[in-house]
Formats: sequence, C-alpha cells, structure tokens
Amino acid sequence: MPEISRFFGIRIEMFYDDHQPPHFHARYAGGRASFTLDGSLLASSGDFSDKAHRLIREWASLHLAELEQNWGLALQHEKLNPIEPLP
Repeated sequence: MPEISRFFGIRIEMFYDDHQPPHFHARYAGGRASFTLDGSLLASSGDFSDKAHRLIREWASLHLAELEQNWGLALQHEKLNPIEPLP
C-alpha cells in the first residue's frame, strides 16, 4: 500500500483498487484507521488519539482535491502522487 504522506508520526496510505466509499488509511502509534477523503473516520483499531484524528481531519481538508485525484489513480493502478504533510 503506497504511502502518500507522513507527518507527526502519522503515516497516510491509499490502497490500489480499494472498495467504496473513497477513503485513505492512516497508521499511528500501532493503531490503524480509515477515513473518507474529507477526513471523517470510517473505522479504527488499536490506539488512535483524538489529537491524531484532529490532525488527519485538518490535513485532509487542506488536500481534498489531491486525495480525490489519488483515489482515481489508485482505481486505475497508476502511480500515486505524494501529498505535502502538515507544516
């Protein structure tokens, strides 16, 4: 699963040819979660802090268009574009 961004110890990834709805995956401190492209939580397992959720929502809101573009590329098994981390 390609990594598309990393910030504050959070790794953001997107699967190729993944199921609907459009989403991305995050790993942090041994936990895993999936989020819609606008940053809403879909599912999580393990330890995922509220602060990590807030950072991911903020990042996703800044990069929605890029996430949408990467989702389209992933469905076609094309190379995904890296996305800038939070500053």
